[in-house]
Amino acid sequence: MQEKVLTNKKNGMLVMLITILLYIGAAILTVYGAAHSPVLMVIAIIWLCIGWLPLPGLRVLKPQEALVLTLFGRYIGTIKEAGFYFVNPFCTAVNPASQTKLNQSGDVDSTSVKPVVINASAMSSGTEMASKKISLKIMTLNNNRQKINDCLGNPVEIGIAVMWRVVDTAKAVFNVDNYKEYLSLQCDSALRNIVRIYPYDVAPNVDTTGDGIADEGSLRGSSEVVANRIRDEIQQKVKEAGLEIIEARITYLAYAPEIAAVMLQRQQASAIIDARKMIVDGAVGMVEMALERLNENNVVQLDEERKAAMVSNLLVVLCGNRDAQPIVNSGSLY
Repeated sequence: MQEKVLTNKKNGMLVMLITILLYIGAAILTVYGAAHSPVLMVIAIIWLCIGWLPLPGLRVLKPQEALVLTLFGRYIGTIKEAGFYFVNPFCTAVNPASQTKLNQSGDVDSTSVKPVVINASAMSSGTEMASKKISLKIMTLNNNRQKINDCLGNPVEIGIAVMWRVVDTAKAVFNVDNYKEYLSLQCDSALRNIVRIYPYDVAPNVDTTGDGIADEGSLRGSSEVVANRIRDEIQQKVKEAGLEIIEARITYLAYAPEIAAVMLQRQQASAIIDARKMIVDGAVGMVEMALERLNENNVVQLDEERKAAMVSNLLVVLCGNRDAQPIVNSGSLY
């Protein structure tokens, strides 16, 4: 389905003025015909009865809005530019997603939590057409948080925000049943496909790029790369629906509650080990420096046994969690 944009319909003001003038003329002609010519009166009354037919063809579009028009089931074109239009009064606007409310900008009604159900039989042509307008603005879909297993099998909770817009109204209306629901479904599917490739944190021997070489990609450390891959995955799936995915961003990322406490202990243990390693490396360097300085200045001559005792004492003092309690030897060296 190829989109056909209608640009020669901006004559709504002219049609409205002509219709109003004809109504005024018909009213005057009715009064005149009642006194002089019954035929003119009948013609004027007939016009007063059917003269409103052009009015349902008047359409007003604001910036970044579109109307997809069909005539007796046949697609005749799309109106995209803002203005006052006159179209065939028998044309109907098509927007299968007009009543679909997603958790996204442009769809959330701040004044009411529950959607309002409108009786179709009581809806006028103008109200129906207004509800069938397609927004061409950039909208943000806040996808619900999902629980997905990463590549190591750990369950994580992740949520994304997708910025999107309609670029081809004909494809959006006719190629899919409901383009908003279709987008939401494809976001869920793409999110699962990409998250399963990455570990939550950096893990050894994990290939996230598919080149057969282990890398350091992770959901937590490579959020930009992951978001771009999610965007490309969604764009590939919604291209036939006439949608453009502008950007995708990770809005929430955490371990699932059932393993969050265990993973926190694991991270704490890893941090303690790294801290201890740094303390030991520094202590060994300080001991080496102390022995070298003592030997260079000939302050004291120590045999191997005394050196071992000195190294042990220094390491205990430097690596201990508490302040050392020194014992002063006031006697001989030995």
